[in-house]
Amino acid sequence: MTTTAPAPADRTAPPAGPTATVDLGTIAVVPVRHWWRWILSALLLFVVAQFAWSLVTNDRYMWATFAEYFFSEPVLIGIGYTLSLTAISAVVGFSLGTLLALGRLSASPLLNAVAWGYIWFFRSVPLVVQIIVWYNLGYLYPTLGLGTPFTTDFWIVEFPTVQLVSAFAAAILGLGLHQAAYSAEIIRGGLVSVDPGQHEAAAALGIPASRRLFRIILPQAMRSIVPNATNEVIGLVKGASVVFVIAIPELFYAVQVIYNRNSRVIPLLLVAVVWYTLITTILSVAQYYIERHYARGSARALPPTPVQRARGWVAAQWARLGDDTAPPQRRRRTDAEAPASTDDVETRGAGA
Repeated sequence: MTTTAPAPADRTAPPAGPTATVDLGTIAVVPVRHWWRWILSALLLFVVAQFAWSLVTNDRYMWATFAEYFFSEPVLIGIGYTLSLTAISAVVGFSLGTLLALGRLSASPLLNAVAWGYIWFFRSVPLVVQIIVWYNLGYLYPTLGLGTPFTTDFWIVEFPTVQLVSAFAAAILGLGLHQAAYSAEIIRGGLVSVDPGQHEAAAALGIPASRRLFRIILPQAMRSIVPNATNEVIGLVKGASVVFVIAIPELFYAVQVIYNRNSRVIPLLLVAVVWYTLITTILSVAQYYIERHYARGSARALPPTPVQRARGWVAAQWARLGDDTAPPQRRRRTDAEAPASTDDVETRGAGA
């Protein structure tokens, strides 16, 4: 009698039965192809390359004129005025904005109404109008001073308004008071974003109100305040260009004067564009590090800085060269460093 051995099962056939396992090694892994992503990336790369090519080949950009005036004395003086206006207006705006934000959060109806009215008015009037009004304040009040209330008898001290409110002072008043209205809402939003339990816990510990605000509440609110505040400061840098209406020689005004003389508009405007871009880039970098500083209380591990990421990438590439292939040796733990077992802990507890 002859017996026939059963034929070997086909390994390529699908497994039979609901409990059969699947060998994942036999499954071909096909990566997802993002065709639209590649197409859009290619189009964007083409547009960028085309624009870069036009920057080099188009003679109308007049890069020689751009290089001639980029570090010229009028332009550098204009940058000094722009930075001065921005810094002073930011200090005035955020200092007054802090007081207005506290007034909006105050339980006093009078302080709340005054702060709300200030914010409402200065957000309603355009910035250029405010600057022109401050510059022409002498038409309304020829003199300003101190003396008898509700009269013009300034017997203590008196100043001509034209001398007191110069063009630079009018620009500071316009920019600073306008900025205070927006800063107040930014600061108020940051203070409101802090958990009310922080207020209650600090008050229960008997911490004074001023210390609660500046040492507990405000540091936590800074994470919400800093991004919006930086946007406002960057807006001040560009908003300072409107003071050309009162003939302050800031950056944009200086560029205008030069191209009105030589009729080379595009290269002089490019000078202003590049300088504004450099200033805002520095402010954006400062914003990153300030945000990282105030994230220490909420993040378990701070994100690496660009410098740290660059160092890590260089170290990884250096390791791939094979110069440092040996893995670091792990130090063996001694008996003194070994953690105590559960039995040891129970024994010590019983002995105690």
